[in-house]
Amino acid sequence: METKRLTMAQAIIKFLKAQHIERDGVEQQFFAGCFGIFGHGNVAGIGQALQQNPDFRYHQTRNEQAMVHTATAFAKVSRRMRALACTSSIGPGATNMVTGAATATVNHLPVLLLPGDIFARRNVAPVLQQLELPTSQDISVNDCFKPVSRYWDRLNRPEQAIPSLMEAMRVLTSQADTGAVTLALPQDVQAEAFDYPAGFFEKRVWHIPRLRPDLEVVRRAAAWIRSSKAPLIVAGGGVIFSDATAALRAFVEQTGIPVGESQAGKGSLPYDHPACLGAIGATGTQGANVMAREADLVIGIGTTYDDFTSASKTAFQNPNVRFINLNIHEMDASKHGGLPLLGDARAVLEAMTEALSGWKVDDAYRARARQFNEDWDREVERIYNLEHGPLPSQGEVIGAVNHASRPQDIVLCAAGSLPGDLHKLWRTRDEFGYHLEYGYSCMGYEIAGGVGAKMAAPDREVYVMVGDGSYLMMSQEIVTAVQEGIKVNIILINNHGFASIGGLSESLGGEGFGTRYLARDETSGQLDGEKLPVDFAANARSLGAHVIETKTILDFRLALEEAKKQTHTTVIYVETDREERVGGYESWWDVPVAETSDMKSVEDAYRNYTESKKKERYFL
Repeated sequence: METKRLTMAQAIIKFLKAQHIERDGVEQQFFAGCFGIFGHGNVAGIGQALQQNPDFRYHQTRNEQAMVHTATAFAKVSRRMRALACTSSIGPGATNMVTGAATATVNHLPVLLLPGDIFARRNVAPVLQQLELPTSQDISVNDCFKPVSRYWDRLNRPEQAIPSLMEAMRVLTSQADTGAVTLALPQDVQAEAFDYPAGFFEKRVWHIPRLRPDLEVVRRAAAWIRSSKAPLIVAGGGVIFSDATAALRAFVEQTGIPVGESQAGKGSLPYDHPACLGAIGATGTQGANVMAREADLVIGIGTTYDDFTSASKTAFQNPNVRFINLNIHEMDASKHGGLPLLGDARAVLEAMTEALSGWKVDDAYRARARQFNEDWDREVERIYNLEHGPLPSQGEVIGAVNHASRPQDIVLCAAGSLPGDLHKLWRTRDEFGYHLEYGYSCMGYEIAGGVGAKMAAPDREVYVMVGDGSYLMMSQEIVTAVQEGIKVNIILINNHGFASIGGLSESLGGEGFGTRYLARDETSGQLDGEKLPVDFAANARSLGAHVIETKTILDFRLALEEAKKQTHTTVIYVETDREERVGGYESWWDVPVAETSDMKSVEDAYRNYTESKKKERYFL
């Protein structure tokens, strides 16, 4: 048998280069390269292997967590059909990636992590950055990746790479079980050589099947729908990942069933489609939440039914409500005691469309959904044009970006008050036009994610919307964008702190404690003094971005037009009025309130909380 003598690190890179993926007859290389920061745990292993394989592109980054976010966004915009690898040294370099791994896994997005590890032979232990435990020598900080990875392994011998990489690819290409895959690589083993079978490095194509549903379950689901009077679809991220938006539209236009969209599913229908109710749940629109409350049948498509989508199990109040769950993942298909319709979203929708031939909802029900769509569009237009001053509202800023962007452009966000406002207000015109990381809502994802989104879709403009809180957590990836010649448009909103949690704190009686960026006052001893004199524009400029400072909404609109003409990363700075918030529209989210307190505001909030909590339901 022909063999190739390579170090384990060289073999890993050579194997990754040979992996391809195919769905619906479209084949492409699975890995687009590797992000990494080198230290003693990987510089002579994966680092050396990347150096001698220039056709497997290496990307430099500033922070290990950020590079995983970049890889996550890249995979999302690639519809999970492409991925990036990320390598780090041992110790803090590795553990920096844990948050990124959780973000990828929660969002079901493929990312390959290659952290360096301690010496397998142990004779020089403890090595620099090694965590010592008195109970075992077989644990390192990389064991922290186990609960946030879909697959985890430690390669203590170079030949272990052969079965481990095959298992890693199985998980990375699985539409049901994908997420972060972590291969912990002891630094001594990375540099050890082995005679690998030549066939291990031959081109391999991983076929992604469209799993067809069980026909008996399709017939049962069709019968449930035919007997319903007020059915409602909840469209999740699975609609977009499975390329099912056209199938959903055909299904909806045939049956007339209206659609509410989760954060991940926003864009499943164009915002102006008459059956599109827009956002649903805790950050939902009036129409979506009213029709959810009354629905006697909920058809979840590719959704995990998280607490924002279900408004903490208060969204669906019809006493006879039932659920049909179209999902590739058995766990999600079984939620809410629903009828599990396992399979690829597009394949299942096509089967359901055929099974429901000739059936449609009542004309009045269809007309009601259309009216809610039109009413909501008028509400969005009102918020877009508040003419609030002197500082603009966040809703006005969102409206300006929406008007300036093209249908195919991408708005990207992750945390703070922006996701809720964007979910309600963004007029999505393209299935990839709305990119929210809200499975984990990870502060700091935004700029790094914007780089990944642009790498996956270079012909689209990417508008990263980020508050000052998230910006201060991970602004350094501006340098990565500049270094790579990647243009992203960063809308940096200064609302002087954590506006989202500030509003939540106020609603819980906490008066916004600890959420404003204010100096400590010498008299009170509290953080209630002057606003902090942070010069965000100067900071962004120092990192290499083109910066435009604005003061009014008119300035901001002009800045957006200027940004379009730029060829490299541009930051538009705007200060907003954090107290001008978008309404709740019959939504609720369960955040516990202190049961006892000497603050009247907390006591009042607790009384409201106990009343709202009564609406929570078990679905069995």
